[in-house]
Parts: sequence; C-alpha cells; structure tokens
Amino acid sequence: MARFKQRGFKLSIDDYGTGYSSLAQLKRLPVHEHKIDKSFVQKLAIDSDDAIIVKSTLELAHNMGLSVVAEGIEDIESLRWLEKAKCNLAQGYFISRPKPANELYELLAQESIEFAE
Repeated sequence: MARFKQRGFKLSIDDYGTGYSSLAQLKRLPVHEHKIDKSFVQKLAIDSDDAIIVKSTLELAHNMGLSVVAEGIEDIESLRWLEKAKCNLAQGYFISRPKPANELYELLAQESIEFAE
C-alpha cells in the first residue's frame, strides 16, 4: 500500500468502525481518506449515539490529516448535519442513485455549465 501511495494513488479506509477495523490499523495504514459507514450516518439526525460516533470520527480523521467521506446519506437533515460538522465529502441516494456512465457524464457536464454561469 505504501508503494501505491508513493505513486500518487489515493487510498481510503472503507467501512471504518465496523468489522475488524481498529485505531491501530488507522494509525498504521498509508491512507488519504476515511469513509464513515452508512450504519452510523443513516440515523445521524435522530440518534445521539450515532452523532457522537460520527463527530468524534470526523475529528480524529481530520486531526490525522485525512479527508472524510460519509456514506449512506438518505435525507437533507443528515447532509446538513455533516456539512456543519465539516465532513469533506458525501455519498448516498439522497445525492444521487447509481447511474450508468453515459448518464453520469451528462450530469457532470450539466453541473459544469451551472457552476460556470
């Protein structure tokens, strides 16, 4: 993994906080980005325990120089909460359902036009 990083690849830890992930792995792995699992994000706006986990995970990752992606955003409340908490990137059905490549190109082209105006 270190060789990939040296060659300019961006590496992410996916599903952090579930399964076999640990703080020891987070410290040891040469990664750029940390992904917060959707199981912590989906009820973020209404579950105080999930909010504490996500907030502390964001702070930890940022303090380690990592950018953070929140997975599984399915409502505006969660997106706003994450924005306020300074989450770097967001993904989920609220933002967009998966799309075939040709539709994605059209969407990105339209977004480019809107931002330019």
